[in-house]
Amino acid sequence: MKATFVLVHSLSVGPSTWEPVARALERRGHAAVVPDLTGVAQGGPPYWPRVVEAVRAATPETAIVLAGHSNAGLYLPVVREGLGERVVSCLFADAHLPPAEGLVRVADEAFLPFLRELADESGVLPRWTDWWSEEDVTALLPDPATRARVVEEQPRLPLAAYTQSIPVPAGWDTVRCACLWYGPPYDKVAEEAARRGWPVLRTPGRHLHQVVDPEGVADALLKLSRTS
Repeated sequence: MKATFVLVHSLSVGPSTWEPVARALERRGHAAVVPDLTGVAQGGPPYWPRVVEAVRAATPETAIVLAGHSNAGLYLPVVREGLGERVVSCLFADAHLPPAEGLVRVADEAFLPFLRELADESGVLPRWTDWWSEEDVTALLPDPATRARVVEEQPRLPLAAYTQSIPVPAGWDTVRCACLWYGPPYDKVAEEAARRGWPVLRTPGRHLHQVVDPEGVADALLKLSRTS
């Protein structure tokens, strides 16, 4: 039985950032699901248990290849623990890498002043694409219809979603792990993945390249997971 690709989107955006890749994988004969995490920050912290539950609810009883994009990479260890032995691989697509064990904060300390400046009086942040200039967002998502869809579905997250710490269970990385990166600043992540002995592959592009080139990203995920 082929593994199902479970494509985990960043909490900052929504499932449409992975859905084109899911369709590309399906055209190649592979099952793929994209859990919707846009509601996990409702109800207050901690948020990571709701991430695990949302992924588990969307995942069939098959072998699983987990793929996380951006800050979703930090959740893959707890998701892997929640899904158990069905997980055969963890792939990080332009994603942050968790440590081997312990705790990891979603946002780096150096980034928190920027986020605190953006938050309103109730501690809620604007949508992620509103953090950047229109020119930057257009460069990330050049197709207007795609850009509108990605922008529309984004949640407004509380600042606490970035200041929370996520547990990292020891032994999560005993399955096959690999890194796909698109460009800076994730070249540093790719270097760290290589130091860990993981396979590393680059598909050149910007941070939402899986939306722009889903076919190329699907091919890369298949190579990294060894399921092609």
